[in-house]
Amino acid sequence: MGLHGDGGGPAGGWAARAGPRRSGGLRGGVAVFAAVAAVFTLTLPPSVPGGDSGELITAAHELGVAHPPGYPLFTLVAKLAIILFPFGSVAYRVNLLCGLFGAVAAALLFFTVFRLSGSYAGGILAAGVFSFSRLTWQWSIAAEVFSLNNLFVGLLMALTVHFEEATTAQERSKIAKIGAFCCGLSLCNQHTVVVYVLCIIPWILFRLLKEKELSLGSLLKLGLYLSAGLLPYVYLPISSYRHQARWTWGDQTTLPGFLTHFLREEYGTFSLAKSEIGSSMSEILLSQVTNMRTQLSFNIQALAVWANICLVRKDRQNSSLVWLFTGMFCIYSLFFAWRANLDISKPLFMGVVERFWMQSNAVVAVLAGIGLAALVSESNRVLNTNGLQCLEWLSATLFMMTYEWYLPKMAKHLPGVKFPGNRWNPVEGILPSGMVTFNLYHFLEVNKLKETFVCIGIHEGDPTWKKNYSLWPWGSCDKLVSSEIVFDPEEWIKLTRNIYNWTEDYGRFAPSSWESVANEEMWQARMKTPFFIFNLAETASLPSNVKAQLYTHAYDLYKEIVYLRKEHPVNWHKNYAIACERMLRLRERGADPEVLLSETIRHFRLYTQKAQNDPQLADISVALKHLRKELQSLRNMKNG
Repeated sequence: MGLHGDGGGPAGGWAARAGPRRSGGLRGGVAVFAAVAAVFTLTLPPSVPGGDSGELITAAHELGVAHPPGYPLFTLVAKLAIILFPFGSVAYRVNLLCGLFGAVAAALLFFTVFRLSGSYAGGILAAGVFSFSRLTWQWSIAAEVFSLNNLFVGLLMALTVHFEEATTAQERSKIAKIGAFCCGLSLCNQHTVVVYVLCIIPWILFRLLKEKELSLGSLLKLGLYLSAGLLPYVYLPISSYRHQARWTWGDQTTLPGFLTHFLREEYGTFSLAKSEIGSSMSEILLSQVTNMRTQLSFNIQALAVWANICLVRKDRQNSSLVWLFTGMFCIYSLFFAWRANLDISKPLFMGVVERFWMQSNAVVAVLAGIGLAALVSESNRVLNTNGLQCLEWLSATLFMMTYEWYLPKMAKHLPGVKFPGNRWNPVEGILPSGMVTFNLYHFLEVNKLKETFVCIGIHEGDPTWKKNYSLWPWGSCDKLVSSEIVFDPEEWIKLTRNIYNWTEDYGRFAPSSWESVANEEMWQARMKTPFFIFNLAETASLPSNVKAQLYTHAYDLYKEIVYLRKEHPVNWHKNYAIACERMLRLRERGADPEVLLSETIRHFRLYTQKAQNDPQLADISVALKHLRKELQSLRNMKNG
């Protein structure tokens, strides 16, 4: 039979492929969140960072009021983190909270790009270049309001995409209400997000009007939801009235006092400072473009422009969103350059101004991710090929890992890891600048005494590691093992058996939840070892007795996990059925052909009942007819 086992989703995953765009977006978002959260957590300052962090931490700890506009949402959530996180100093807990905000922002940027383009590489590019730029990284690991603002920027874009994808009036109404609430909530943090809010709201209202779904009643409801999002500001007069915090700013117990604080009159409403004479608008805009090139790279800027050029001709629906995001970026940049009345020739003031450019960088990163996907799609069309996906991944990796700051930061936080050069590149050599490049093979060789694990797959842009290394399954990850080591299936099964200790029942979480995605990943990880062993038997050039041994091990493992729990991923039925069929071919002593045939038929039948989208269903149905005839013949022979 020409059937093959189901190893799950793309890029090395093992999840079933129902609803690929939605499940892939959630799965990828979880992976991006985990990766960024891990990096940010490892680089958190243990105590109070600089800037406004000390004031914000103190205001949260004592439930006081921070500097204008008060940041009530940040204060309340930070207080909650101080109470709930059971480890570290008060400052560390708030730093950790901000790192998690940054990780959620990265996941939302990934989700936005993936839902628009279907490109994992584009989504990871957007999340990676934004999160690990020097500016974002610096302010995502400090107790500051910027990472929460980045989260809201990502959330508003993700909700806008979700709204555009909605197919029913009920769904559009629901998303619009959630979006209105989130718009109000975002204004309880950093006020610069109001520019994006004022771009998105008219766009949403226009779409509702176009669908004839906007009435006075629905408009009033949306206004109520937006107002509900502003409720955290009630905290300001309550805190000021209680007057128990040693640190608090202003008096919000009166309406004039509240408005003074809310409108930042002491700083200058819609300005960064009240009495400063700042740089010209053109100087700030030029500095923003230059800073963006430093933070994100010229390639990212070019991809963002390409997203507009390419999608204008190709995808009208996505083009409207690309134009919306581009308009948000342009309006925000112009408005901020107009109102940022600080002299950026002074390093201190430049440091103040550049923090607000993260909001525009997030949009450019999303446009660049869409641009990468569009570039590969257009190249495939022109060249009449689908073989450029590896270049898409390579591009995403190169744009991130070739930053000059990347390796110095990694080397600082991973002192035991050796980097055999200054910058990663598949082609080793010395650049004109004197910078030494190295590939993955060289990196693995100089760290040969260390165990190396790969999680969420390894990109195809640098295949040099394949010279002397193989990937062996290790729980939900893989271990890079020297090719000199001979794979011993019995030893590996024994070594990794206790890794698969996941206890949550399969299917216990709502399918739309992130818990369901994580649960699916962990359940599919249990199948990785038999899948690996079976695939090795299918593809490797091995003596027949060794192949038989591998098939037997795979069969035994599949049988064990399939009958371990009643509910499990549907692709396990298919893989076990194929393993039974291979054992039937081997005609091993002690193996009952009737039992193997019955098992093959039973589990193929169970699979076809549950997996309606498998393109091999027709082939499986044909195989089932043949297998049933074979089973009947076998039984007739026994009875005869």
